[in-house]
Amino acid sequence: MPPARSRSSGAAAAPGSGAPRRPPAPVRDGAGATRRARRRGRVLPGRGGRRAGQTEAVRVFVTGGGLGFVGGHVVRALVDAGHEVRHGWVDVRDRSGLERAVDGCDAVVHVAALYSYSADPRTLQTVNVEGTRNVVAACRATGVRRLVHTSTCGTCGPVEGRVATEDDAPPPRELSVPYKRTKLEAERIVLAAAREGLDAVCVNPTTPIGEGDDAPTPTGRMVRGVARGRYRATLRTGGLNLVDVRDVARGHVLALERGRAGERYLLGGTNLTLAEVFASIARAAGRRPPRLALPYAAARALAAARLANGHEVTLARLPAWFSSAKAERELGYAPAPVEPAIERAVRAALGA
Repeated sequence: MPPARSRSSGAAAAPGSGAPRRPPAPVRDGAGATRRARRRGRVLPGRGGRRAGQTEAVRVFVTGGGLGFVGGHVVRALVDAGHEVRHGWVDVRDRSGLERAVDGCDAVVHVAALYSYSADPRTLQTVNVEGTRNVVAACRATGVRRLVHTSTCGTCGPVEGRVATEDDAPPPRELSVPYKRTKLEAERIVLAAAREGLDAVCVNPTTPIGEGDDAPTPTGRMVRGVARGRYRATLRTGGLNLVDVRDVARGHVLALERGRAGERYLLGGTNLTLAEVFASIARAAGRRPPRLALPYAAARALAAARLANGHEVTLARLPAWFSSAKAERELGYAPAPVEPAIERAVRAALGA
């Protein structure tokens, strides 16, 4: 089977091929990030906040090799924050390979996942669920002190009639979508491990947008379609919370440094209707936005005729709007306006 690479944040390879041929090299910024981290005395927080007396540098392994959209930005944000980063690519389905990769690290940021609404459900299960189970097992086996797990806003909602928070859950009907179902199951594995004593925290990005979405993700395909004039209509019921991918990356760093074990933190930006999203992308591309707004019944008919992705239509019934108030309050998360990220995404999509 060919490698199953993540569309969002990392990668997974053919079973048994994930162990790097040599120990993954730490990433530094060319001026001694590790030395600066030691001088600043960076520490890892515990269940009650920062632990007194810990002054060693934080050595972090990032799953997925830093190859994906979110993963690449997370690696850069960690380095910019002064952490020592390892991101040698390892198949998350290879538990022994993961153990070798994370051995000696203080923390793991598990970004690798398969973000797809068309992938085989069995592949989504093995990468997203069993891969996460392997990461948790590797952390336990090697004594990794902290795990930051990249989940998704979809495990928190959406909720009809209001903005969703970390106290909410997805509508049961949306769990028919394999991607969403497997991400929820993976998150539950991490939260269960936290209840059993692992210092683990989840971050839940909304819809990241920006440069570097090269695979592309489903969001990246939407940006390309609108920017190139391929989309002629929007959906009346649709809505997204768009967030600059750079803010999502910084949110991972904040969760590593300040997050409380066993908690979920939504990392979002701005709630927009789908018409507003399309209009913003079209303006950035110098195009007129789509004028036609379809009712949800029309989208379902298109899916039934196989002219639209049925899983994406299922998820579009409610606006996917979320609040990042908890991350702002507890982590110091401060998302920027999303318009510059839309412009960067459009420039990348158009090859400018």
